[in-house]
Amino acid sequence: MAWRQHIPALASAAAGIKQASDAWDAVSDSFCDQDGWPIDEKGYADGKVTRDAEAWKHVEVFLDHGPEVLAGVRAAARGADYVEGPVSENLRRLRGIDTVLERAGQIRHEWDQVMELMDVSLPGSREIYESQAREIRNSEGWHYADELAFQGPALARAAGYLASRADPDPPSQTERTQASLARSTSGNRGTSPASPPAPPASNPTPPRRSR
Repeated sequence: MAWRQHIPALASAAAGIKQASDAWDAVSDSFCDQDGWPIDEKGYADGKVTRDAEAWKHVEVFLDHGPEVLAGVRAAARGADYVEGPVSENLRRLRGIDTVLERAGQIRHEWDQVMELMDVSLPGSREIYESQAREIRNSEGWHYADELAFQGPALARAAGYLASRADPDPPSQTERTQASLARSTSGNRGTSPASPPAPPASNPTPPRRSR
């Protein structure tokens, strides 16, 4: 169950997306009038760029580890887990997360292709166009980041519960016997060994003959 080691990273990534969203929500109204229209368009645009860039970093974590953890969760979950139990609601929230990860993965793939083209066609000017391309990528990725802010914590909670519930196979009778013997041997280590028998006398008395 190697997927279990990625659960903390996903939980942290989901929290990071929410933090980026909350930070923007806390200041976005200050750039708008009472009707919600931006009055400081540059400040408003810059704020969204910052939010999208921060969120995309955490989307990358989901792209790296999410599919493996999701597969592990679905393999470990039982039918009853979807109906009732501590993570039933979390499991139901995961409907559609495959599409979210797939679409976000397409954005990353397109970004990689754009960077390859820039290396070939824009030598010396890549930094200028790379910044613009990055903003476009992050802006397109925000929708999927927002989805993962809702589904990501559910995936982490379900994975954490199912991983802790999964116990290794019970030991066989032979393994239990060997373990018992090992404990017994370990318990006797502190006992002093028995004294060896005394050696025979150097001049033993010859036995008497029976008459």
